[in-house]
Amino acid sequence: MASHEEFERSIGDVVAQIGKLKEMASSGGLDVETELKKLESRLAELRAETYANVTPLEQVQIARHQQRPHSLDMIERIFTDFIELHGDRGFRDDPAVVTGWGRLAERSVMVIAQQKGRNTKGNLKRNFAMMHPEGYRKALRMMRQAEKFRRPIISLIDTPAAYPGIGAEERGQSEAIARNLLEMSLIETPILVAVIGEGGSGGALGLSVGDRIIMLEHAIYSVISPEGCASILWKENTEEARSKAAAALKLTAPDLKRLGVIDELIEEPKGGAHTDWDGAAEILSEALQRNLDELRSLPVDQLLQGRYEKFRAMGVWGGGE
Repeated sequence: MASHEEFERSIGDVVAQIGKLKEMASSGGLDVETELKKLESRLAELRAETYANVTPLEQVQIARHQQRPHSLDMIERIFTDFIELHGDRGFRDDPAVVTGWGRLAERSVMVIAQQKGRNTKGNLKRNFAMMHPEGYRKALRMMRQAEKFRRPIISLIDTPAAYPGIGAEERGQSEAIARNLLEMSLIETPILVAVIGEGGSGGALGLSVGDRIIMLEHAIYSVISPEGCASILWKENTEEARSKAAAALKLTAPDLKRLGVIDELIEEPKGGAHTDWDGAAEILSEALQRNLDELRSLPVDQLLQGRYEKFRAMGVWGGGE
């Protein structure tokens, strides 16, 4: 059974009731159609009410939801003929980032995607989607390959941060991220970035310099986690401090769209992407295709100039007090 966050408790109760009814119907041959319709209608109402009024901290919980689709789940549903490519040709392959060629509606694209694990074993393998420097170098190698063959790049963002371990720092973590920021600003092919879960700090930014940045409705994108922010500013990690931090960080898609950090907010299925993976993938696929069509029509010099102006405009003071 899918897990539910505290603010989803009423939703979880109805989901459990629906599950029991279906089990009774299958095992005992009972007719529960009428009761099921009532409960499913109630479930739809609860999801609409709950998700229409979520707080920033609850948005963080949704973005991290255990059942939320990860990058490989989206790749499986959106791209055809996906062929994964490995290694940075310098140190090793980094499983925290998946790279490879795929087809988006018959169009060849390079996919760069941060990948979380679904369980403890998966998270250990993927390092919780926290990339090492060789991961950023692998991604850059694939982007240069896409540029060589004049194919668009699609970057799927879902990471809490870059890996802060001693080994990663020894191998040049900050240099690798900085190198990607520089190189991605100059790559002569369209780059489309989609934040599908967590967009955490430099770990996300190292793959997020693009011509368009789109973001799923319940994803988050911020310079630091609410926990980290609360610990630094208020020296505590209580729910109250985390709530204050989440609100102050403006990490939700509506806030980021208003501030001009992202270009488009992509609505998720009612109740969040974790309730309908296929529906979420279909919506994201349409947004990717539409934005890519627009970017592909631009000449390279206009593409690069627009990319430069986009990031230069972020954080510009508009005057006033």
